[in-house]
Amino acid sequence: MRNLTLREIRAQYKRTFLGRVWSLINPLAQIAVYSIVFGLLFQLPVAPGTNSGLEVFPLWIGVGVIVWGFISGSVAAGMSSMLDNAGLLTKVYFPRSVLPVSSVLSSSFNFGIELLVLLAVMALVGGPLVLLYAPLLVPLLVLTFAFVLGISMVLSVASIYFRDLRHLWSIFSQVWMYASGVLFSVELVRERQEAFAADGVDLPLVAIFQANPAERFIEAYRNILYDFAVPTWDIWVTLLIWSAASLIVGKLVFDRLARDIVEEI
Repeated sequence: MRNLTLREIRAQYKRTFLGRVWSLINPLAQIAVYSIVFGLLFQLPVAPGTNSGLEVFPLWIGVGVIVWGFISGSVAAGMSSMLDNAGLLTKVYFPRSVLPVSSVLSSSFNFGIELLVLLAVMALVGGPLVLLYAPLLVPLLVLTFAFVLGISMVLSVASIYFRDLRHLWSIFSQVWMYASGVLFSVELVRERQEAFAADGVDLPLVAIFQANPAERFIEAYRNILYDFAVPTWDIWVTLLIWSAASLIVGKLVFDRLARDIVEEI
């Protein structure tokens, strides 16, 4: 697992001029585009940070872009890990779960660097108070890792039996991103819910929106990095339940389907 993880980390930007700087350039480009479109042109409102007082749309959306990039990127990498290493699987026996785990671990390495850079920017713009809440990123990162690993384990083995799954996932991930609050806040959803209620249509839009686990993860990271606050207990409980359920289901499904993957490959 260690060797495969290090191999993936080293191979990601091998022989590129900027090297690992690309892991920061890609999200920065997305943040710039979304900030111009949604912050400048559409002028989507963002509430000031609870303790930070920040009202900087690029920073607010930057947290969402980076967290979502890790969730979607890790799942995509983990889903492809078995097929991308088909030759290795047919030549030697080893615990199959090593492949999706090493893929998610390598993505976590990049995510950790991005979080440190984002933390430094928040401290520079909003003040050093954010450093008091920075240790909360450790358990939050562990929960995020467990959540995406469980999904990756299911999809990695399922994609061997259903080759169209990778194409379906690319479509689903785009829909999932817009449903996860990356580009707009829950306040906007609440306003729409109240507008519908005024017209006599009772739709629980906020409850549906917050039932999305990715939205809860993004909200927790924004609490720490943008609000300079501790995520509420209900967020922690929700994330713990989602992470544990994802990991348990992922392990059970993987162990059941991974027995005959060499024949399927």
